Amino acid sequence: MVEPLYVPVLPARRNAWEAYERLDFSVRGRIAPLWTLVPRIGPERTRGVPSTPKPDPDNDRATLDSWLTPRTDRLIEAMDGLPGWLDAVHVEGSIHGAASGLWRLATRSRLRLVTGPERDPAIQRYTADLAALSERGMGIRVLVDAPPDEPRSNELLALLNRLRLPPSLTDLILDLGAVTDAGEAGKTAVAALDVLGTLLPWRTVVLTSGAFPRMYDSPGTELHIAERYDRQLHQTVRAARPAFPGTVVYGDYSAEHAFSANIPHVRESGPPWGLMRYTGPDTFLIGRVPTRGGGGDRIDRVRAMARRITESAVFRGADCSDGERWLIACAQGEGAKGSGSAETWIKVGHVQHMNFVMNQLLHEA
Repeated sequence: MVEPLYVPVLPARRNAWEAYERLDFSVRGRIAPLWTLVPRIGPERTRGVPSTPKPDPDNDRATLDSWLTPRTDRLIEAMDGLPGWLDAVHVEGSIHGAASGLWRLATRSRLRLVTGPERDPAIQRYTADLAALSERGMGIRVLVDAPPDEPRSNELLALLNRLRLPPSLTDLILDLGAVTDAGEAGKTAVAALDVLGTLLPWRTVVLTSGAFPRMYDSPGTELHIAERYDRQLHQTVRAARPAFPGTVVYGDYSAEHAFSANIPHVRESGPPWGLMRYTGPDTFLIGRVPTRGGGGDRIDRVRAMARRITESAVFRGADCSDGERWLIACAQGEGAKGSGSAETWIKVGHVQHMNFVMNQLLHEA
C-alpha cells in the first residue's frame, strides 16, 4: 500500500465504519485506519493486560463466531478494498471462535493483521501465519506507556525473529494511548522513536495517541474546550527529531477517547447523556446533551448545542464534509427528526475529524 498520510485508530463499531464510508474517496485514499475489534461481552478490558479475563466470559465459540463473522464482513465492505490494519486483541483469546472472522479478513481484504509483544505466543504465531497467507505482512503494535529501554528492544527483536518477520514487511505502531500532557508524552514518544523506531528499517512507522477526554464535569449548556494533546505531541516529535530516518506517520484516536475499543459490544446502559463534538486546529469543542427524556426540551438542548458549535469561530462551514453539513442541519432543524442520538453524534464527530486532520496534514506536508 502507498504510505498513508494519516492513521486514525478506530473501534470496529457501526458509527466508526459508517463515518469512514462517508468520507470522500480522495480522503479515504490517503487514510489507513487501524481498526480494533471490540470485545463482545464481559468487563471493560484494561490496556496492556492480557486481553481475555479469567475465566473467559466469551467461551461459547459458536456464539462468538456468529457475532464476529458478519461484523468482519461489514468492515470488509466498508473498507472497499482500501488498506489499513486490523487488531483482534480483544477476541483472539478465543481463537477457535474468532478463526472464521480473522480468516476472512486475511483473505478477502487488504487489511494487515496486528499483534503485540505482550500477547500470547500461540496467538502471535497464528496471526503471523495468517499475515503470511495474505502476503501483505503485518503490524506490531507496541504500547508505549513509559520510555522504552534495552529490554523492550530485545523483546521486540525476539518477537520478529521468532515469527520470522522481515522488516520490509513489518509496520511498527507506537501507541501512547491516552495523553493528558503533551510535554511528558512527547519525551516518551521521542525515546520510543530513538530506541524502537531506529531498531530496524521498518516498512512503516506510525506514532499514535489520543487526547479526546473520556468524560468531563461540565453538564451545563456551554461548550467544553479540550486541548488536542495528540496533535501537540506530534509537533513536539517533529521538532525534536527532524532528521528521523523515514516518515513518522501521524496517528490519533479520532474524536473518541482512547479506551473506546476496550468497552464490550454488549454492555449496561450508558449515562443519560452523550457528547456532540467538533475538532478545531488545536482543540476539541465538546457539548454534553441528554439522550433521554420526553417532550421537546431534550431536542431543544441538542439543537442549541449544535448551534453553539456552528456559530463558533473554528467552525469551517458546509463545504468541508458531511459532518459539518449534518451539524448545520441539526442546528437549523425543527422537531425530533434529524437531531440524532449518541451514536449519530460520534459518527458525525469521526467524519469531520478525519476530514479535517487530513486537510491539516496535506497543508503541512
